[in-house]
Amino acid sequence: MYIWLTALAGLAILSLSFLRTFFPHLGEDCAYTLTSVKLGFRLVKIKKSKPFYSILDYFLDLAKRHPSKIFVHFEGKQYTYGEVDQQSNKVARALQAEAGLKEGDTVALFMANEPSYIWTWLGLAKLGCPAALLNFNIRSKSLLHCFSCCGAKVIIASPELQDAVEEVLPTLREQGITVYLLSETCSIQGINPLSDKISKASDQPLSRELRANVTVRSTALYIYTSGTTGLPKAAVVTHERVWAASFIQAVCGITSEDIFYINLPLYHSAGFLIGMAGSIERGNTIVLKRKFSASQFWDDCRKYNVTVVQYIGETMRYLCNSPKKDNEKNHKVKVAIGNGVRTDIWSEFLNRFGDIQVRELYAATEGNIGFINYTSKIGVIGRVNPIHRFFFPYTLIKFDIEKEEPVRNSEGLCIEAARGETGLLVGRITKRSPFVGYAGNQQQTERKRLRDVMKKGDLYFNSGDLLRIDDMNFVYFQDRVGDTFRWKGENVATSEVADILTMVNCILEANVYGVKVEGHEGRIGMAAVTLKEGQDFDCSDTYKQVVNYLPAYARPRFIRIQPHLEMTGTFKMKKVKLVEEGFNPAHIRDLLYFLDPEKRTYVPLTEDIYRAIARREIKL
Repeated sequence: MYIWLTALAGLAILSLSFLRTFFPHLGEDCAYTLTSVKLGFRLVKIKKSKPFYSILDYFLDLAKRHPSKIFVHFEGKQYTYGEVDQQSNKVARALQAEAGLKEGDTVALFMANEPSYIWTWLGLAKLGCPAALLNFNIRSKSLLHCFSCCGAKVIIASPELQDAVEEVLPTLREQGITVYLLSETCSIQGINPLSDKISKASDQPLSRELRANVTVRSTALYIYTSGTTGLPKAAVVTHERVWAASFIQAVCGITSEDIFYINLPLYHSAGFLIGMAGSIERGNTIVLKRKFSASQFWDDCRKYNVTVVQYIGETMRYLCNSPKKDNEKNHKVKVAIGNGVRTDIWSEFLNRFGDIQVRELYAATEGNIGFINYTSKIGVIGRVNPIHRFFFPYTLIKFDIEKEEPVRNSEGLCIEAARGETGLLVGRITKRSPFVGYAGNQQQTERKRLRDVMKKGDLYFNSGDLLRIDDMNFVYFQDRVGDTFRWKGENVATSEVADILTMVNCILEANVYGVKVEGHEGRIGMAAVTLKEGQDFDCSDTYKQVVNYLPAYARPRFIRIQPHLEMTGTFKMKKVKLVEEGFNPAHIRDLLYFLDPEKRTYVPLTEDIYRAIARREIKL
């Protein structure tokens, strides 16, 4: 008997060893699958509920169960679930009385990160009104564009944004738009103060009948794309999408006991859906920051006992570039949720700030497919998971960078990318994974739809992103289609070139793009860079770095030194204007440099060199 038991024990140990060797992520895969299935069943139940049970209804239940629990910390003040509920009642009643809002009316929020953003949105939701979340950085033409495409008749603005509203006020008044400012008074004709009306309104609950016709497929929000390649587009976010995005915290193991730090703008998906809506779904506490601050980040985390933080690639890089301190690992942060972090920054972040689970995401506000890296592997955005792929079918297809279109076979169908090959991510549009599109822009909506992909008549969402899946089923982000350029018959991923450039000692940031050269096919590499404080551009060191780490076709032949890189409101680098301006020193005030292979260094780009390139006297 003892021999048999010993043999069985040995077999069990061998089996476990086998599984760890050949399936090292089996435990994580199983845990993720189980959580996903549970959340999937929950979403199905919610979708079938009558009357429809929204994230607002969940908040109301939380406010009844835990009215005294702190929901929001903000600049030294705290607001409980009960207080936020009551304040949103006052907002709803004031807007009902002043603006005559009714179910289905869209209201634009032009506000900075502040608690009133949250209870204003909740108040609108109680009236059954969709909210358009305007980027508080946009002005003039972009502001009017974003406002008009969502069909709103009312705009609510923060006092600090009054000047931006005044700039477009004549147009808003011409269009019959009602403008409210969250202040007690306002002397500008056509801008109505709202705070005094809110303070006098009743905080009693509102009838559910006011939103009786809201369903899972109704529009809850309009969230705008960042506008890196043109004017922002208003992505339609349904109540189903709000629920699905709110589950991301649950997938990451976040609970009601966690303290969630939101330093990203609430007008975007990360801050609003994953952060704020996710915290409602978990019933936890938010620490809301007006804007990201690298110098205050860890002090805030310690002050409020933060356990979960949000990031995007740039904010994590700012943290890693901040001066080192002795108490950097003295905090309670256990999870970081976000996207867009480079591999080297990821590693440095962990080395400097401790054993934090980085949950890198891949998703788009309007998209129907997303990934999350639920493992500890650095540099990946997710894993191929059979259950996930069954419910949200997707594939990677071959893509022609030069023509900027999918490669098709003789039958007119797309060709699936091989394992390890970079391909365009497309997600099949189904009832379970819909693509709703953009408000007021049917042309852009249609451009994101791809037909006849794997078989005639099918319909897919075109993510516009190039991904790669390795032999271990890990998914890697490669580049955005518009950001990849082709030179000398080779495809160049701008993100990879940028990673190499920022390893140069003098360079702080790099924005890489391709520019056209008269008489040449494709686009040649160029980079706009900013320098570290107190440093000059090191021509020789930069040359050595790009030559040692990049093939000839990928090396940026032109470098443009800028005081700062132009960013969108969500820290994405703008490229369109840079591409249009090219590398003509007669039209550009910034310092320009040219990679001279004969001199084996970068040299100042003079008008003589520019003319020699144009005459093709200098070989590129």
